[in-house]
Amino acid sequence: MKAMVIAAGAGGNELQWQDVADPVPGPGELLVAVKAAGMNRADLGLRAGHYERMPTKPPAPIAGLEAAGEVIGLGPGVTGFKPGERVMGMPSGAYAQKTLLHSRVALRVPADFSWVEAAAVPVAFLTAHDALVTNAAMQRDESVLVQGATSGVGIAAVQIAKLLGAGRIFGTGSRDKLEKLKPFGLEVGIDYKSEDFSAAVIKHSNGRGVDVVLDMVGASAFAGHMACLALKGRLVQIGRMGGLKTEIDLDLLSKKRIRLLGVTFRTRDVEEFGLLMDAMARDLMPAIESRRIGVPVDRSFPLDQARAAQDYMRSNALFGKIVLTV
Repeated sequence: MKAMVIAAGAGGNELQWQDVADPVPGPGELLVAVKAAGMNRADLGLRAGHYERMPTKPPAPIAGLEAAGEVIGLGPGVTGFKPGERVMGMPSGAYAQKTLLHSRVALRVPADFSWVEAAAVPVAFLTAHDALVTNAAMQRDESVLVQGATSGVGIAAVQIAKLLGAGRIFGTGSRDKLEKLKPFGLEVGIDYKSEDFSAAVIKHSNGRGVDVVLDMVGASAFAGHMACLALKGRLVQIGRMGGLKTEIDLDLLSKKRIRLLGVTFRTRDVEEFGLLMDAMARDLMPAIESRRIGVPVDRSFPLDQARAAQDYMRSNALFGKIVLTV
């Protein structure tokens, strides 16, 4: 089969369009003919072994971790799925004509969804649900700040917060993208280029702060998050584009009784991963299937143009998801 393989190049790791061996499904695994692959910020690291603990492994260091496609083979012990069914999920090695997806973490594609729509669902909604519901345990009428609200995960998080009855929903991003996010449920948009987001949150919450912060930025925003969290607030750390290390004001942490929560899928086994998928599907799939919530697809590219697609992602011009089509 053809795949976008992570290989050493003159300037470091790069994507190369190569012939590789077809994957062979092991116990519990589905062999899937990929129809579309969702792109994510994690893909830009170009590290073979990123998501090294995901339930399935490709036959080569193939990029990508989100796909939708048709089941074409079953590994030993698979029950509940059959060839020809449409599935979506988070396999390793998604930038390929075929991939392996463990049956425990496979979702069926809604009947009237296109492949491109389906490939935009798993990562954004599972990540946002895990952060907001499983970890932050957001309650009805609590306020939420989504740092990086115009990303795919951020757009999903804003909609989940609204769906589950959050109070005020704050979000950061560039002004033009924040305007696009208002129909999705954003109430207070904060332009990170021209505003101090922490001061804006304090101002618009009448000095109280927010109950939950979902952080897609990392170290550069940490002090601001601590400052704008309310008493007994929860800070869920998701992305680290703004750096990996920072100082913590332990006195402020203690006085506000803040909870710091780190999330990743890399250190979860297939059963824990499956339980998270079950919870997301229970809470969100009816709304996803009816299109009450969804992440817009900004642009699609053919799979063999994945390098150009990643360059477009680096430009930060997109609003929503980029999808590769096979």
